[in-house]
Amino acid sequence: MISYVTLGVSNLAAAKAFYSELLSDLGAKVLIDMDRISFIGKSMAAPMLAVCTPYNEEPASAGNGTMVAFAPGSKEGVDALYNKAIALGASCEGAPGERIPNVFYGAYVKDSDGNKLCFNHFI
Repeated sequence: MISYVTLGVSNLAAAKAFYSELLSDLGAKVLIDMDRISFIGKSMAAPMLAVCTPYNEEPASAGNGTMVAFAPGSKEGVDALYNKAIALGASCEGAPGERIPNVFYGAYVKDSDGNKLCFNHFI
């Protein structure tokens, strides 16, 4: 149902490098690379993440309550993505752990532009 999600960024090259490396273990790569937007995903037929400089040329800003969640398929995958994001310069917004007992395991970070990400696994 979802085609892609877009995050506004202040430095397209840095964001493209961060997300390409972060999501590489999930099989994602840059699929479309243009002047102000890049699409990262497994294929054009699967949901993608787009990072872009805002079309209106105003400063990028993270939405309050806006978050993108990635599902790596296991608790170990959640831990790995969280640790990789932190190593790539993201800030912690909630270390890995069970958020809803026996239902939801998750971890939260913010990228350098303040965009909030969740890595999650439904148990």
